[in-house]
Amino acid sequence: MIENLTLLEKAALLTGKSVWETHDLPRHGVRSLWLADGPHGVRKQTGAADHLGIAESQPATCFPTAAGVASTWDPELAEEVGRALGAEAAAQDVDVLLGPGLNIKRSPLGGRSFEYFSEDPLLAGRMAAGMVRGIQSRGVAACPKHFAANSQELRRMVSDSVVDERTLREIYLTGFGIVVETARPRTIMSAYNLVNGTYAHEDPFLLQQVLRDEWGFDGAVVSDWGGSNDVVDAVRAGGTLEMPAAGLDSVRQIVEAVRTGRISEADVDARAAEVLRLVADAREPGTAPAVDTDAHHALARRVAARSAVLLRNEDATLPLARGTRVAVIGDFARTPRYQGAGSSAVNPTRLDSVLDVIGDSGLEMTAFAPGFRRNGTPDAALRAEAVAAARGADVALLFLGLDEIAESEGLDREHLRLHAAQTELLAAVAEVNPHVVVVLSAGGVVEMPWLAQTRALVHGYLAGQAGAGGLLDVLTGAVNPSGRLAETVPARLADTPTAATFPGRQRTAEYREGLYVGYRYYTSAGVPVTFPFGFGLSYTTFAYADLVATPEAATVTVTNTGTVAGADVVQVYVRRETPGVHRPDRTLAGFARVELAPGESATVTVPLGDAAFRHWDLGTGAWQVEQGTYAVLAGAHVDDLPLAASVAVTGTTAAVVDAHVPDRYRTGAVAQVPDADFAALLGRPVPPAAWAGELTANDALGRMQHARSPLARLAYRVLAALRDRADRKGKPDLNILFLLNMPLRAVGKMTNGMVSAEMVDGLVRIVNGRFLAGAGATLRGFVRNRRANRATARRLRGDV
Repeated sequence: MIENLTLLEKAALLTGKSVWETHDLPRHGVRSLWLADGPHGVRKQTGAADHLGIAESQPATCFPTAAGVASTWDPELAEEVGRALGAEAAAQDVDVLLGPGLNIKRSPLGGRSFEYFSEDPLLAGRMAAGMVRGIQSRGVAACPKHFAANSQELRRMVSDSVVDERTLREIYLTGFGIVVETARPRTIMSAYNLVNGTYAHEDPFLLQQVLRDEWGFDGAVVSDWGGSNDVVDAVRAGGTLEMPAAGLDSVRQIVEAVRTGRISEADVDARAAEVLRLVADAREPGTAPAVDTDAHHALARRVAARSAVLLRNEDATLPLARGTRVAVIGDFARTPRYQGAGSSAVNPTRLDSVLDVIGDSGLEMTAFAPGFRRNGTPDAALRAEAVAAARGADVALLFLGLDEIAESEGLDREHLRLHAAQTELLAAVAEVNPHVVVVLSAGGVVEMPWLAQTRALVHGYLAGQAGAGGLLDVLTGAVNPSGRLAETVPARLADTPTAATFPGRQRTAEYREGLYVGYRYYTSAGVPVTFPFGFGLSYTTFAYADLVATPEAATVTVTNTGTVAGADVVQVYVRRETPGVHRPDRTLAGFARVELAPGESATVTVPLGDAAFRHWDLGTGAWQVEQGTYAVLAGAHVDDLPLAASVAVTGTTAAVVDAHVPDRYRTGAVAQVPDADFAALLGRPVPPAAWAGELTANDALGRMQHARSPLARLAYRVLAALRDRADRKGKPDLNILFLLNMPLRAVGKMTNGMVSAEMVDGLVRIVNGRFLAGAGATLRGFVRNRRANRATARRLRGDV
């Protein structure tokens, strides 16, 4: 096929035709592909199109988000969800499903944490791999994202992630490596940001050396929407497809780059072949069977129940017996918060609320009171109504959580608190009825200074369209909770390792904490937390015994010592006992979920292998395992590991202390890292974070407040005012957030060819105060672009 295509046709394959479609080549029988968002549900738009979850999309099952699915610690269940997602995508003639997301939760403030699995790369990678296998089993290409080191929403399209290579390899690339090597995704999405000075979509280190040469990836790399910087550099580095619709200007840039020798035609051939293989492997449209929406709704309910994490259960308050008289309090019981805001937003096939389904639960609802305004505005009357409702009930069921503005694409969280209106309501209810059960709806973690005012606490995460039923199943004991935290719940935001640096507010996002992310930090630095990584209670109890460990595997006997059937997650961690390169105190090496009847025991084997002991060695540029003694630890969570066994590991290299690394990176004391220590970790000077000089095409519109042009400053003030108005209403304006984070160059990548690179250069002159020169350049570019687009379109159609 490649030999039959002209250079222009091959170049056209490397850019989008519309918001969701690739270019077709009808005279060669090459159809366009349809891409759609889909981390936890298919979002296919056939009318007005956008990439932010604003316009209407076709109905699809909204499953719990990745933050909840990860709490199951069950890759097989993730694969089952993936099969359902793939079936619905195929039924809607979607060829590429944009998900799952598996970026590491570097900070609990990350705005899209609800879309991501974990703070641990092994857990994130295994869960994502299961989902990818499921999606692709239905003939739909999965697209894991966002590759790589994409950890914040603020200035996400222009931020430079400054991270040392060992941390990058061990924390931020490992999960993607697991997915690529074990699930073979047919596409992968590059991130918006730069990594160590190079845009991810044009980074040969990421896209060629790591992804293709080391991991064996043979699919297509898709840019995030508007995330392409220089299409020619991307083609050379391994970026396959520029989305959404940069228009024919990018096509001409590729052709011209070949003509001038900037890239070779072989580079274009390699990328075009990746697109053609994707087309060849795609399911024929209209051939997928119809979807059983009832069955998928039932699956969503089962996953929601399995995702719920029981964090507190004083005096066995839960499960609630049949006939228990409950006061249902909280706006989330009436209007569920079941997914996050942004490109992942799904139009559900149906949506259950607690009020809809509590009648089938066996509980007797004595009253409902909303209790608070969702946006946190104080309302004494609502509180008084809720207190009165709680007074006469056996149990007060409080449905609390984060509102829509707290967790959204394009916006990081500012704190970890619930609204004061909710915590004050909890205190008031507990005064009149101490039997308080809190159900939390949030895509991440929150501070819990109010915990002692509860008898029981269930974290339901964002539980999808059937979450209400799944959570009631847990509350009543129809399902024994088996969720385990895939992230740490810190006592305070100030206790997190990135409290002083997240988000990066200037040019760079500095990963000064190095390897000490999540539990790796808390366990190494001895920082107490509210709930540790891997924690979760059950209505039964489990005991561990007979640990046998070798460098290849750990075997543990688990016994259900309680009176009801339940599931446990056996977690195995590794700690090095002999001196060597710096590393966290313990790291997750493997896990296994096991279901047991009362009194039943099972022997569980958790594979280990080199990956459990290895580190990235900068000197050799390869993975190495240090010779020495390691402790293999097994138990219920990262802070409860009652079993330990020492293992002698031969390794691939002798243990050597990396003396150039400051001592703080041996003890985990990384909350405040000075420049000199960070530079020592990087092995180079810390790049400047402050902006300097004039605004460029790679500056976000949010920086237009610093423009010399009064028109640009006025545009910024208008955008900021619209953002603030939306915030006051409690619902983010995703268009405005996207614009504030969008660089000027993206204007040319998001307008389907209406704005060329030459016109962007003119706009840059305008914002820097050279209005006449900029306006002239923009106008000339507009005329030339229209004329060139018409000519290029005729050539592609074969008219010339």
